[in-house]
Amino acid sequence: MLDDWRTDRIGSALRGENPTVLRRLDAGFAVIGDVQFLPGYSVLLVDDPAVERLSDLPRDKRLAFLSDMDRLGEAVERACRRSDTAFRRANLEILGNTDAFLHAHVWPRFEWEPSHLVGRPVWLHPRSRWSDERFALGPRHDPLREAIGSELDRLRPAR
Repeated sequence: MLDDWRTDRIGSALRGENPTVLRRLDAGFAVIGDVQFLPGYSVLLVDDPAVERLSDLPRDKRLAFLSDMDRLGEAVERACRRSDTAFRRANLEILGNTDAFLHAHVWPRFEWEPSHLVGRPVWLHPRSRWSDERFALGPRHDPLREAIGSELDRLRPAR
C-alpha cells in the first residue's frame, strides 16, 4: 500500500498522497526523483494524467508547463550549485518514451561524473544505478529537497 502512489504518480499528487512532491506549480507538480545518483534529480509532472504530450495542452497551459519546467530547472541549479562545488549545469528533457503522461526531467550534472559520461546524455549511465539502493531517495536527501523547494518558492512569479 505504501508504494501505491508509484502506479498513479499524478493522481496521488492531486490527492496529496505522493511523497515526492516538492511543490504544486501552475501546470503541474515539481517532484524529486526516486533515484538520486545525480543528487537533485527532479521531475515536473503535468497535473492532468490524460495529457500524454506537450501538444495535448492548450497553448496557455502549454506555456505554463514550460514556464514551470524553467522554474524547476533554475531551482535545481541553484540548490545543487550551493550543495556541490562540482555542479556543472542542469539538463532539461521532455521525453515520454516510458511513461505515457507528460513530464519533464531535470538532471543536474557534475564534474565528478565519469569522464566518458559527463558530456553525454544521462541515460548512458549504467542501468544498475537506477535500481541500486545506494541511490534510492531517502531521508539523507531531505536537505536537498528543502533547498529545491525553497528555491521554487523564491522563484514564484509575482501575481
